[in-house]
Amino acid sequence: MIRPSSTAEAETHFAIQRAASLAGFAHVFPPELYPFPDEAVRRRWREFSGRTFVAERDGLAVGCAAVEHCWLHGLYVVPGQWGTGVAAALHDAAVDALPDCPEIRLWTLEANERARRFYERRGWRLNGETRVVPFPPSPLDVGYHLVREEP
Repeated sequence: MIRPSSTAEAETHFAIQRAASLAGFAHVFPPELYPFPDEAVRRRWREFSGRTFVAERDGLAVGCAAVEHCWLHGLYVVPGQWGTGVAAALHDAAVDALPDCPEIRLWTLEANERARRFYERRGWRLNGETRVVPFPPSPLDVGYHLVREEP
């Protein structure tokens, strides 16, 4: 089940992002060298002013996605639910929440091959932009965009 969420569940969003990031990004941010930025990520979820969605399975929150101003600001699924369709359902709910956006954008780690394949299978394409991630060791993010077909 996908449902709307809010900043009242910021700790849930944080816990999902943390679990997904520690499992998925260990090759980029080895946890023994670069501890997860708990407080910065908590603050992000407490202050996020866009729309957030939570995926639940058997009454437990297992994923979240956030959108605002034609941007997909994050999509995270706990590792035990990878490959189960939770990410696809969250993705679709998040994209559908932006009906007035002819183009939607996102950032993802250049080295996050799993996410990049996921987005590319759903029609996202690299837009040629990069940025340096502000957390050490400061890897690169790559920009993607999803251009919607006109009805």
